[in-house]
Amino acid sequence: MRKISLNQDAEYLKNEQYQDSGNLNARAELHRRFSSNKSGWHPWVLQQMALSPNCRVLECGCGPGWLWRDQLDKLPAGCDITLTDFSPGMVAEAENALSSTGPNFHFETADIQSLRFADNSFDVVVANHMLYHVPDRSRALAEVRRVLRPDGRFIAATNGRDHMRELGEFSRILLSEKEGQSLARRREQVSSAFSLENGQGRLAAYFKRVSLHLYEDSLEVTEAAPLLAYAASTMGGAEILNAELTALAEGWIESEIQRKGAVHITKSSGLFIAQD
Repeated sequence: MRKISLNQDAEYLKNEQYQDSGNLNARAELHRRFSSNKSGWHPWVLQQMALSPNCRVLECGCGPGWLWRDQLDKLPAGCDITLTDFSPGMVAEAENALSSTGPNFHFETADIQSLRFADNSFDVVVANHMLYHVPDRSRALAEVRRVLRPDGRFIAATNGRDHMRELGEFSRILLSEKEGQSLARRREQVSSAFSLENGQGRLAAYFKRVSLHLYEDSLEVTEAAPLLAYAASTMGGAEILNAELTALAEGWIESEIQRKGAVHITKSSGLFIAQD
């Protein structure tokens, strides 16, 4: 039997990593405060979606609904938007934030590998940084294709293999060889699952046209605490960052900031638009 990695372990993801938005908040805060691209990821994604009036939209892996929260005034009239996530905690947060807003939102706990919706139900399906968590992507993509209308579009966002690569280099300096190898394997599992480098080929099995759109950005981090919070929020990060290692990491980051003015971190993100 194929062993499922922690990155794709449904119970771990649902009950620990994404039980609520706490870990996501720590990572998002780093990007909000220190990204060089000030236009913002969510506005850019919405722009790429090119929604039309009265369209039906499905988001798989909606998290706490961040894609929509600050962009309600940008949505075309009559849009019908269904937000799903396999974590009930995430769905509850999204519903709490968006259920009383103007647009027509619906909320449901659902697994992209087995959607309850009828064939040809949606004009647009969105999967924002989540396909690398799906154990059976073939099944998931077949489901997306099934619920999309013939002229519909699938928006699949992900990262490239160089995304946050400096954190890997940083880890090799501070961690034991065993811990460093474990984190390196985890990064490789994410990259090999669904990335900017291989996503086009994976989507081409289900869609005739697949285009890649890159989001230019980087991080220029000038404080140690948000970077440490980011590291602790990642899979296995809290277990590795004990008090001694946290103090060592904090000293190293602060010395880098003093020497260079900021810790530069590469970002490699974008999305695929897939359609027939």
